Amino acid sequence: MPAPVEQAAGNALDVLLHNLHGTCDGLPRTAGWGYPEPYTRDLLLCGLGALACGNEKLISSLRQVLETLGANQSSHGHIPSLVHDRHDRGASDTTPLFLLMAGLYARFAQEPAFLSAAVEKAFTWMEYQGPDDRVLVAQLPTSDWRDEQWIMGYSLFINAVYYAALRAWGRYERAESLASKMNRLTVKAGERQRHVHLGLMLLEKPYYAAWAYKIFSCERFDLLGNSMAILAGIPGPQRAREIISWIEIECDSLRKRELLRLDLPPNFFPYIRPDEPEWRPRYEQHNRPGEYHNGGVWPFICGLHLAAIVSTGRHELAQRRLASLAAVTRLAVNKDLPFGFNEWLSALDGTPRGQDWQSWSAALFIYAYECVKRRKALFFDDI
Repeated sequence: MPAPVEQAAGNALDVLLHNLHGTCDGLPRTAGWGYPEPYTRDLLLCGLGALACGNEKLISSLRQVLETLGANQSSHGHIPSLVHDRHDRGASDTTPLFLLMAGLYARFAQEPAFLSAAVEKAFTWMEYQGPDDRVLVAQLPTSDWRDEQWIMGYSLFINAVYYAALRAWGRYERAESLASKMNRLTVKAGERQRHVHLGLMLLEKPYYAAWAYKIFSCERFDLLGNSMAILAGIPGPQRAREIISWIEIECDSLRKRELLRLDLPPNFFPYIRPDEPEWRPRYEQHNRPGEYHNGGVWPFICGLHLAAIVSTGRHELAQRRLASLAAVTRLAVNKDLPFGFNEWLSALDGTPRGQDWQSWSAALFIYAYECVKRRKALFFDDI
């Protein structure tokens, strides 16, 4: 690996060890200074980096997070939004992420019965999250990691995570039922009939819709959801390669139109603009075009995207994008820091806008680094 990439991997480990103990029951911090709380979704995704690098302190911390979540699970099986607070509920992605990471950890530790009671309750919770009782799970707006974006109904991200979780626990029949429904076409106004069951596949695009519900859907590109879908194996190999190629072509177009400064893809595009129907007044504060959830560049998502590239066999492209991500890890809001691992960056000017030393930015860099080095989409290739 090039020296800057190796240096970035070492820096990422330093960030994670720095954040290992926060202010809440000895659980990890979500960021070095800005987020002392242990946010569930962040710390669960950090588990991919912990398992990939094999650091014993990080792996022990992941186990602590999983066991604490199991203890704080609701009576119906829901996983809280903060690891230490059983009363902080309402997230749509925490329970499937818990199932996924508990499954991957159980395989890693060779403990097939790890947290079996909590896992069973969580799967029961997920079975009740589909309004039409047909495996696909739904969410309310702002209930997943995008707390400032309108994602409703059958979300690509949570269904892709749920599919991976089902496979991680060997529940292949239900997993394949879910994938078959995701691979149905979305339904547009005027097409809906009683016998038509919608999916998340788009007719004229290679990628999946960000969300769909009845005749409504979002055809803008969701990088995290599609990357997770590729890693989980929901599209076939050919379609997965087409999605990766489409991203490269579209990002080149964004750069030519001066809508993307960095050599990494935005999390969501085309960006929603104020004159478009999807625009919401609150976006003016938090979600301007090319920012935050409306097209910001999120290093943790780029890490998963890199792993998805590796899974399609495009190793040279993965190496180039890893070098780009390594360069971005140096950018920080606090100019006194030697490296940033910032939460997110503006797509339009490439400046860091979030919290420095963000745990999942560091952890998913490590995960991407290990995937590129080993030429394998770690853990997902084995489920």
